[in-house]
Amino acid sequence: MTPAIDPNNPLSSYLPLALVLLLAGVLALVIVNLAALAGPKRPSSIKSAPFEAGSASSGTARQRFAVKFYVVALLFIVFDVEAVFLYPWAVNFQALGWFGYAEMVVFAATVVVGLIYVWKKGALEWEH
Repeated sequence: MTPAIDPNNPLSSYLPLALVLLLAGVLALVIVNLAALAGPKRPSSIKSAPFEAGSASSGTARQRFAVKFYVVALLFIVFDVEAVFLYPWAVNFQALGWFGYAEMVVFAATVVVGLIYVWKKGALEWEH
């Protein structure tokens, strides 16, 4: 006889989630170990050498990066989040009516004002 899930136990609804997480963890361990066992095992000086775009590396790995790299990354994230907000709005466009349209106009205008500000400050200009 198989044990039944007790419907009075509040944690019983989480059992499928726990099983999926356990299965994912076991699968991750199996894949990593299989890759270690089945992978190539003949190291050489050429394979161990650092490789970057087919040319010898120059400088140190500890050099400082310009702040512009981080600014561009943050701007990408901001505009990516805007795109994430646009999708559910577009799906529910008819149900939201004019109020939803006006809210999105305000949101998009705020983002456009931010883009213009960043553009005028020169944060999108790439210097060599």
